[in-house]
Amino acid sequence: MIVNPKQLYEKMIDFKQYAVVLLAVGAFFYLGTIIPSEIKAASDIYISAGASTGFLVLSILFFFLSKQCQSKLTETEEGQEYLMKK
Repeated sequence: MIVNPKQLYEKMIDFKQYAVVLLAVGAFFYLGTIIPSEIKAASDIYISAGASTGFLVLSILFFFLSKQCQSKLTETEEGQEYLMKK
């Protein structure tokens, strides 16, 4: 399957933006887990910790996908031109 370098570049940027957003959301859930509160049930802590872990795992996945797109772009001359735009 031949992929247009422009589309691959746009995917790389999108994946990186998704990863940053998911990282921020995961960090907020993590802060909700570690900040002390008087009215916290154990289930709330487990749900918050699970959500934090899930968002952070998805963030790592999207960073990995972005890196794969970037490595595919470096293999072609047209792709390298798009990477020079950064």
